[in-house]
Amino acid sequence: MNSTSSLQRNHTIDQMERQSFDLIVIGGGITGAGIALDAASRGMKVGLIEKEDFASGTSSRSTKLIHGGLRYLKQFEIALVREVGRERAIVHELAPHLVLAEKMLLPLVEGGTFGKLATSFGLKVYDFLAGVEGDDQRVMLNKPETMQKEPLLKEEGLLGSGFYAEYRTDDARLTIELIKMAAQKQALSLNYVEATSFLYDDDQKVIGVRCRDLEGQRDFDMTSAYIVSAAGPWVDNLRKKDNSFEGKRLFLSKGVHLVVSRKRFPINHSVYFDVSDGRMIFAIPRQEITYIGTTDTPYDGDINHVLTNSEDETYLLNAVNEMFPDIHLRSEDVISSWAGLRPLIYEEGKSASEMSRKDEIFESDTGLISIAGGKLTGYRKMAQRIVDLVAERFEKTQGRSFQECHTDAIAFGGGPFQGSAGVNSYLEALKMKIRESQLPEFYASYLVYNYGRQSDAILQKMAQYSDAPEIALARAEVWFGVENELILRPLDFFSRRSGRLYFNIETISTVLDAVLDDLSDCFDWSVQKRQEEKELVQQHLHEAAHFEYSKT
Repeated sequence: MNSTSSLQRNHTIDQMERQSFDLIVIGGGITGAGIALDAASRGMKVGLIEKEDFASGTSSRSTKLIHGGLRYLKQFEIALVREVGRERAIVHELAPHLVLAEKMLLPLVEGGTFGKLATSFGLKVYDFLAGVEGDDQRVMLNKPETMQKEPLLKEEGLLGSGFYAEYRTDDARLTIELIKMAAQKQALSLNYVEATSFLYDDDQKVIGVRCRDLEGQRDFDMTSAYIVSAAGPWVDNLRKKDNSFEGKRLFLSKGVHLVVSRKRFPINHSVYFDVSDGRMIFAIPRQEITYIGTTDTPYDGDINHVLTNSEDETYLLNAVNEMFPDIHLRSEDVISSWAGLRPLIYEEGKSASEMSRKDEIFESDTGLISIAGGKLTGYRKMAQRIVDLVAERFEKTQGRSFQECHTDAIAFGGGPFQGSAGVNSYLEALKMKIRESQLPEFYASYLVYNYGRQSDAILQKMAQYSDAPEIALARAEVWFGVENELILRPLDFFSRRSGRLYFNIETISTVLDAVLDDLSDCFDWSVQKRQEEKELVQQHLHEAAHFEYSKT
């Protein structure tokens, strides 16, 4: 497996160092990637850097839903619900293979968070604000109808339910495809490049970023007319580097999700249900697994290393066992987990779950622009607000004008598809190829929902390997990721490009050595480097499956 990726990376760094940008984006999560695409598609020269891998922070650790935030109606955040509700439909249309229609069941229970009349009205308003039409509009179900939809629910105290439309996604894959689309519009993006400090002119206005390539251990400078920090939980850290940390600040809330086998928790639909402390939890079926989350607790630990702990696990398992009393989930049923941080805007006197999910823009006296808060669903509008701001500044200061935002018409890589019907048609055709390759059939949906039509290139490459089918597939995916998605390390593949660390964790041990061998050949690793990468994967396997490992 040979690649020119290392040479291409050095060439990209040379380009970043040589040219002056219109906009530098710090942070390769969903917000930064969205900003890069929006700006580049309008004609700006854009450079983006990310100190770890793309989507390695919050943008690979959400509940993985493109949803409107029903509970925000209770907080009277009407504008937020309207905006993100409508954004769901746009992103689904742009990437129906990545943003999948998912019916959500909202059980109504005695003394619960949502009353029957209020829920009926709220869901109707929700549909109206989001522009939901036809079969996707909410339906109110009585108790027998609810039990028919989901027989595992607790009957005692059940009053009925609301049945409404949401969308499931893979947040990391969404981010990666945005980065790739931005590259097609001439944006230069690199992972594993840290912003170590800022560069200033004589008036102490920020004009650039001093960078450190963490792979090649090379320092270089990037210069730009404007710089935006979209660094998520690290936004305040960068404001401190800019000596502009004052006024509003971030409040970090930890969210945890647990993964169990679908056989152990075989729900028919996604369920959004009450917990005894007044909070709400999602249980979401996904191919061979069901995942449960999220918690919402204040966090003041190491933001570079966020882990699930026993309290998180106990809370979520108790919540499931209370609402689904015949399931009896135990610690040993947890096969994987993930924990991430929400960078909320601090509000005095409010708990983590009460704080607004609205995004806010901060601008320092130096000119550094920062954006924080917000929701996965609203990434496109967050990007638009930033790029509108930058475009307005260019117009005033230089008389330069740029196009209006048109990211609502830029289809994602892996398409295009004619809606969900087009995705399903492609999926059925791919199932035939999967059978011929002797892979288990679930790999058809795994490939389509990760890669869309790019699955064809992966399967063609897979046919060139003589390994067992699952190993050959992983090698083909790694080849595709190195050539097209800036994979540098095994965890880039296992976590952010394929989701195996969370959704197919048991396959990693089978394919690990082959993946390490291919990456070692590709990047000319030393024996020591290969061993270090293997140990890092094993550490993350241990942490993801923390409870299982700690009990054996």
